[in-house]
Amino acid sequence: MIFECLKLNIPVEEDHFNSIYPEWIGPMAQQHFTPVEVAKLAAAYLVDKPGTRVLDIGSGSGKFCMIGASCTSGHFTGIEQRSNLVALSLKLSRHYKVNRVDFICANITTMDMSRYDAFYFFNSFQEQIDDSARIDEQVHTDRTLYTLYHDYMYDQLSRAPVGTRLATYWGITDKIPPCYTLEATECQGLLKLWKKIS
Repeated sequence: MIFECLKLNIPVEEDHFNSIYPEWIGPMAQQHFTPVEVAKLAAAYLVDKPGTRVLDIGSGSGKFCMIGASCTSGHFTGIEQRSNLVALSLKLSRHYKVNRVDFICANITTMDMSRYDAFYFFNSFQEQIDDSARIDEQVHTDRTLYTLYHDYMYDQLSRAPVGTRLATYWGITDKIPPCYTLEATECQGLLKLWKKIS
């Protein structure tokens, strides 16, 4: 019912959506899950034509990808380095028959981002430098990795073709290549919508 509502643009409350997750994942929701309305806005911007391939960098529980695939005509792929969260995302997307969505267990530095047309980034590397942002004990603070991951993403975004779209939620504006222009901000400035212009 939740995903049918999303397809029909019927509002879905946060608690209602998050009820699809097992109890152990609940404490992560407020800090680490993209809110439903933010996900809808970001997905609508990123998918500018049918079949747009969107990569969610650090997809966690798969919430953004499942919402995006339900309310747009794009194909959403989430990359996440925690195998238990990838397994959960795959299980839920299959159970709820969410089409045009996939999840990959990998580190961002192994991804060829040129395979995608648009990108979503919800401050995924913050836990490398901030203990309060850690999801669990699988990832440890490491400023070197924080820099490595951002440098890799910066390089890949710089190589993307003109017209590539990017949505960022919470911060990192200094990590966006200057060839991207900020087209709009939403959600009290927390959601930023970018497009590569050169």
